[in-house]
Amino acid sequence: MSMARSCFSSVVRHCLSLQKQFEEEFQCSSLNFQIMVLLSPMDLLGTDFGALTLIHLLFQKNSSSNSHIDLILKPSEEDMKICLLFYEFRLRVALGLGGDLMLTSRIRNMNTDGKPFTFAFAYHTYFSVSDISEVRVEGLGTLDYLDNLQNKERFTEQGDAITFETEVDRIYLSAPTKTAILDHGKKRTFAIRKDGLPDAVVWNPWDKKAKALADFGDDEYKHMLCVETAAIEKPVTLKPGEEWRGRQELCAVPSSYCGGLLDARKVL
Repeated sequence: MSMARSCFSSVVRHCLSLQKQFEEEFQCSSLNFQIMVLLSPMDLLGTDFGALTLIHLLFQKNSSSNSHIDLILKPSEEDMKICLLFYEFRLRVALGLGGDLMLTSRIRNMNTDGKPFTFAFAYHTYFSVSDISEVRVEGLGTLDYLDNLQNKERFTEQGDAITFETEVDRIYLSAPTKTAILDHGKKRTFAIRKDGLPDAVVWNPWDKKAKALADFGDDEYKHMLCVETAAIEKPVTLKPGEEWRGRQELCAVPSSYCGGLLDARKVL
């Protein structure tokens, strides 16, 4: 377990290094991100994440100033004695010269007994915003969504864009490949592109929930928005030897958004 924790600490250090480089090279310190892989209750949600051993970590910066880090997570020989499901998880975090942040994940079923492997997945991505009341999300209008605040009851989004006046915790289904977060206060747009991730989660805890969260400042909800690309409604099932791939690309661009004049599709 100590080795797994040591490897995880190494991952964190390298990710922080990438984030610092992103801030310094592309002057976009407001883009903060976390990654959370959500797997089925039969696996990670029911066991210790540290039971899987990180065996490969590679950081590379090439001549074109593009940087990436490759992480490979798969069971060690000791893990395989106690785990019920075996898989390999690969993550590439890349920073493009133009300021894009690219996350590419691959999951392969390594079971040798013929058992399929079923999982759900989400990039748990937080964005720093000027004021949540000055933000709108475009690209998810008129879609069906599951409302986590109402026992995942299914509704249809009525507006062309999502704005925030209270707590929001929704899973938008069959979301398009492109979504935009428009920040009126900072005159900036976050563009999100995805592949292999059909759903989108939108979350802001608002004031009461923020005060109840131990790791959340009472007023921090005003300056954050979580928009995740995900595969949740229909979990992914892999037969032995099969591989799944999911990809997300993020970029921040200045915009003159004012009073709904900016067409997010032009940004994307």
